Amino acid sequence: MDTEATVLQYVSDWTGANTWVVQVFVIVFLALLFDFVQRRLLKRLHRKLESTRNPWDDALIRSAMRPLSALIWITGISFAADIVAAETKAPLFEAVGPLRHVGIIATLAWFLVRLVSNMQQSIIERGMSSGEPYDRTTADAIGKLTRVSILITAALVILQTLGFSVSGVLAFGGIGGIAVGFAARDLLANFFGGLMLYLDRPFSVGDWIRSPDREIEGTVENIGWRLTTIRNFSKRPIYVPNSVFANIAVVNPSRMTHRRIKETIGIRYEDADKMNVIVQAVENMLKQHPEIDSSQTLMVNFNRFAPSSLDFFIYTFTHTTNWMKYHDIKQDILLRIERIIREAGAEIAFPTSTVHLSGGLAGHE
Repeated sequence: MDTEATVLQYVSDWTGANTWVVQVFVIVFLALLFDFVQRRLLKRLHRKLESTRNPWDDALIRSAMRPLSALIWITGISFAADIVAAETKAPLFEAVGPLRHVGIIATLAWFLVRLVSNMQQSIIERGMSSGEPYDRTTADAIGKLTRVSILITAALVILQTLGFSVSGVLAFGGIGGIAVGFAARDLLANFFGGLMLYLDRPFSVGDWIRSPDREIEGTVENIGWRLTTIRNFSKRPIYVPNSVFANIAVVNPSRMTHRRIKETIGIRYEDADKMNVIVQAVENMLKQHPEIDSSQTLMVNFNRFAPSSLDFFIYTFTHTTNWMKYHDIKQDILLRIERIIREAGAEIAFPTSTVHLSGGLAGHE
């Protein structure tokens, strides 16, 4: 009994003298408990919201998970540090207050950046899955501008919290910006080139583009602030600085309204009397073809006396702009033209040469 009383007395005396240790332990334990509970609740809520058609609530929950854990631990550790500071009087703990404010501001900025990224991704996925019209280039541009704005604002608020004058920082940044501008002219040119691409939108992500001035042709994969990534038809990436697009012409076949069929066909000279019938039949066939847009320019005319043939040309436009379907339509039309020529009793010409011998073959064995 005396031993038990002595132990209890010792524990009581130690606890009374070191209550701050108990408080720190309780705060850390509560932070651990709150973090565990909020993770379980948010995961369960996230599973329920995944089944809804609204993508925004799902993006909000995904964005809040990790920043909320960081916020709980920043708050708990800073309170525990305040208790230790009150007990030890160490000068080191005077930085706890400002660091807590910086941590909270950084966590909030982290949450907002994640929210913008998740909302941007939700918009893109929703557009791709539902087929609803959306501009991925605009979504990327707005997302990037919003994230940059959040980070700059958070940095200025943190500097103000730490006691720095924001006006002085902005003034220094203006002077430094001039020096940086001279040192990084190419970088700034690419940045403003990217900005012009977002504003003018000569092409978007997913468009097929080519330049007659440079050996650039392929599908646009990404429009960044410095580079635009283009995947050519051999599946190799082309990284083009954005400033280049200010000095070259860009053709965007993805935005064409129709595809043109322009072909020249020749028949034999001995079939000249059938040319008018063939031309008229081909024109009627094109006007009645379901894949040909007869409201556009449609021409079928005898064109020229070629060395080995009498040539006529066709000039018309398809409804589709799809590259593969266009070639199927063109193949069908060319086969129909061949059938029309054959049914008219004529033949498609091929290169021939006629040799005339003076005096014939007389005197030659």
